[in-house]
Amino acid sequence: MSVHPRWFITSFLCLLALFALNGIPAQAATYPAKPVKFIVAVGAASSPDVIARIIADRLAKVWGQQVLIINRPGGGGLIAAQAAATSEPDGYTLYFGIASTFLVLPETHDKLPFDLRSDLVPIGLVSEGPLLIAAASALRINTLAETIALAKTKPDGLLYVANFRGSFPNMTGELLARRAGITLTHVPYPGIAPALNEVLSGRIGLIVEAISGLSGVITGGSVRPLAVTAARRLPDFPDLPTVSETIPGFEAKGWFVLMAPSGVSPEIVRKLNHDLNGVLAQDELQRTFRTLGLYVRPMSPVETAAFIRSEQDLWRPIVRELVKVQ
Repeated sequence: MSVHPRWFITSFLCLLALFALNGIPAQAATYPAKPVKFIVAVGAASSPDVIARIIADRLAKVWGQQVLIINRPGGGGLIAAQAAATSEPDGYTLYFGIASTFLVLPETHDKLPFDLRSDLVPIGLVSEGPLLIAAASALRINTLAETIALAKTKPDGLLYVANFRGSFPNMTGELLARRAGITLTHVPYPGIAPALNEVLSGRIGLIVEAISGLSGVITGGSVRPLAVTAARRLPDFPDLPTVSETIPGFEAKGWFVLMAPSGVSPEIVRKLNHDLNGVLAQDELQRTFRTLGLYVRPMSPVETAAFIRSEQDLWRPIVRELVKVQ
């Protein structure tokens, strides 16, 4: 049976109208039609990489397309952010951003090769969560108070591993040292595996990392969790003390955000936000995140932009002061 061209055109226009009536813009109706890439600023198996892969897997199921993780560590997050900001603005290369890129990078570089505010547009906030401070078994300490006391007995203090210089774990470690009145020397690492090898061997005493990056060794007893940087104890980790129980008022929360290069059509940004927030609403995903000490906070693109600005205003004085002493 032959199909008259006019009938086909009419049906296609009706389909587009149906998309519009259901709030799905015609331009975004067929997106994505090929694999999508997430650029991540850290190495494989680190906490941002773990979270990016969880989100990528869920979105791949929604879209029926692969979502590929591209790890671009280095430069304090500069390499990944620049790669994302200068990529083709077609919605097929996205940036899985971490807090330190937006809080620290502008304060450690007088002139960036791109503009964080105008060259990347927010899609939505993925999650936020505190960090964990843990110790090597070789230190034979059980609490954060004991750690502080031990550091005060050593002229050079203690070594700690955290992600790249200027990362949120690094800045949290420096803030801890400052507030506790101790010396902590940062040892950067490109990924969680080599960092943990240093701690497990006892060559380095402490590690500052998101719970998602340390969950395996915590449950296995290979390292001793000391404290979490949340304001209050986490409901899924009620036995884990907070840093504020030892250092009143201490709080530090990292966060993850999905961005796109500037120039991506507003329709695709809205679809990405809709699909991301749909994934974040899944009970299974929220349970998985909570076991990693992470909590979802769905936002619109406008709300995400406002959130990033508020975090920059909050941390800017602290970051500037800490950067001076590193």
